[in-house]
Amino acid sequence: MNDLQILSTFQELPPESGRRVPAAVLVFDACRVGVALRAVLFVEIVVGVAAMFGAATFSDWLTRWSVFTGAALPGTLVWLITACGLKNLLAPMRSGLQHAAGVALGAIAGLGGCTMLYVAGWQEPVPWLASACAGALLAALLVLDLLWRQRSIAPAETKARLNELQSRIRPHFLFNTLNSAIALVRAEPAKAEALLEDLSDLFRHALVEQGESVTLASEIVLAQRYLAIEQVRFGDRIQVEWSLDDAAAAAKLPPLLLQPLVENAVKHGVEPSASGAQISIVTQRRGSRVVIKVINTVPAGQGESGSGLALDNVRDRLGLLHDVQCQFGCVMREGIFQVRIEVPL
Repeated sequence: MNDLQILSTFQELPPESGRRVPAAVLVFDACRVGVALRAVLFVEIVVGVAAMFGAATFSDWLTRWSVFTGAALPGTLVWLITACGLKNLLAPMRSGLQHAAGVALGAIAGLGGCTMLYVAGWQEPVPWLASACAGALLAALLVLDLLWRQRSIAPAETKARLNELQSRIRPHFLFNTLNSAIALVRAEPAKAEALLEDLSDLFRHALVEQGESVTLASEIVLAQRYLAIEQVRFGDRIQVEWSLDDAAAAAKLPPLLLQPLVENAVKHGVEPSASGAQISIVTQRRGSRVVIKVINTVPAGQGESGSGLALDNVRDRLGLLHDVQCQFGCVMREGIFQVRIEVPL
């Protein structure tokens, strides 16, 4: 970690705007890889079960499944591509209209799949109406699943925000921070004032309703505010190194995600060690992906840096926001604990 260069300086938090305008909420985002994979898998399972009806042997079932897949898979892909293309058009609509649009697209996709059967020379009467109804039903079930998932994000983030607020206003943290400010009032009043401003900004940022996601840049600012407070408290015992890639700043994260990881590094790396610890925050853009690392040294004899509950909380919130497109991992090796996050840009 010694080769990391300190690249960042403290930045002012962006000023709060006036009245917040509600953002458009998209019930189903077909542009996500996880949504596409689940949609295809779901349709294939339904088609496989439907092919069992009328199949006398395994080979007969396999043949029917292949024929039905040739119709259902293109229809599913048409639904996904069309829904993704109409994403910006659907987002401003009410939830009910978005549902109706998804079901209507499903019916059209079902007719498209039936057209494939017709072109392939399906000998039996072409099931136009049944295909449209099946497509609409499958689309309705998929949209309903995505809606439940969207609604599950809010309570998870609310619980996480409350947990993080409780950890930040735990008595010993507030007591030590205020004591640091009091000790500086006479000797270095400018530093005392800056520390109290950082503390105020930290709590203001935590209490502001920020929506489903924020940028990595804003999370970096919040982590800098927190470490500025701890720098006054621990002095030379805490050594902070930053390696920030400006190209990664626009990546989306759940609000209040990075700061708890940094606090975790302070609590389990700096506090137990008489000589202190090094903390490094690294961000890097790699193509269409962004890698975030929080690294800290751990005193000899200490276990993993942090509680499994806190790390599980971060992992779950990332999964709710980015689904299968994100990665989260942590490792303890040779006295260094590292948390690694990878998200799409």
